Amino acid sequence: MKRFFRTFVFLALAPIIAGAKTIDEIISVVEREIINPIKYFLIVVAVVLFLYGVVEMIMGASNEEARTKGKSHMIWGLVGLVIIVAVGAIIDILKNFFAY
Repeated sequence: MKRFFRTFVFLALAPIIAGAKTIDEIISVVEREIINPIKYFLIVVAVVLFLYGVVEMIMGASNEEARTKGKSHMIWGLVGLVIIVAVGAIIDILKNFFAY
């Protein structure tokens, strides 16, 4: 399975990286084509989870259990957003640190 995954990643990245001439270009291509779409997808998931918690909390205003579940979803949505933004910031810091 590990061999299949490595082969798949290589075949998926080969056309993307083939046009790059320097390591900076390779890093920018990988960031633009792989990391950013994943980051945006996770941001959307976290926002949807937060909004689901808001709706759940409002719809179950008379039910304590529903309010608790809604609060929990809202908190986990915010935690996810904070983690995504922090990882993005760390990646930017490392990219700027190792840039020539």
